[in-house]
Amino acid sequence: MNAVAHPDARPDLHRPGVGAVLVSTWRVGTPERQRQAVEAIRKAWEGRAWPDLGLLSYSVLAGTDGDTLLHYSQWTEQEAYDAFVRAYRDDRNAEIDAAVPGIERVELRRYGPVHRSTVRRATATGELPGVVVIVEADFDPAGDGAGARQREEWVDSVFAALDEDARTRPAPGGISGQFHLSTDGARVLNYAEWESERAHEDWLADDAPLSEAWRRVQHDPKLTGGRVRRYTPALSLSAGV
Repeated sequence: MNAVAHPDARPDLHRPGVGAVLVSTWRVGTPERQRQAVEAIRKAWEGRAWPDLGLLSYSVLAGTDGDTLLHYSQWTEQEAYDAFVRAYRDDRNAEIDAAVPGIERVELRRYGPVHRSTVRRATATGELPGVVVIVEADFDPAGDGAGARQREEWVDSVFAALDEDARTRPAPGGISGQFHLSTDGARVLNYAEWESERAHEDWLADDAPLSEAWRRVQHDPKLTGGRVRRYTPALSLSAGV
């Protein structure tokens, strides 16, 4: 079964069978090297059989910063990714590195499947978001289930703020948001789709006073850091039929 590349495609964020999501960031330096790296990834994967180890999809997004690439892959379970690393990852990375030397692989995080999601607007089949906003919120991991609870409570507070926004500060360009909890207890990731980068910028620039709900989100004492980055869909890979 061959790997099939779908340029400018989006992953099915709610496909059945997803037990694990892997998210990694590469730094490549320039927009031209972003394009070269995406093409090298496509060639490295299309030139090989699809690794039938529980990999459901693999998508690459290009940062609007002209520097980074985000990799978002869906797996049946965490162990499937570990098996892929042992058997298949190195030769693909070697081919990509030969085509685009000097890639910096910044970080890899493991997440569970979508924990909670919100849909602002239904999309047509095949419709792409103009931009994907990746919001990462960092927490001090705690044992005995406390880490999971504090992150779940924080996500609940985000949804309370979004519900309030729907009445007082609507986001007409928002499409959807998918919240993942990292397996190490230290991060929440929101994969948020927007109609355009400008729509997200305008929403952030709204000078209305910050609501009490958003103050609770942004000043949660359990938060230790966070960041917001924007990407555009570049490539999505899946098994051929």
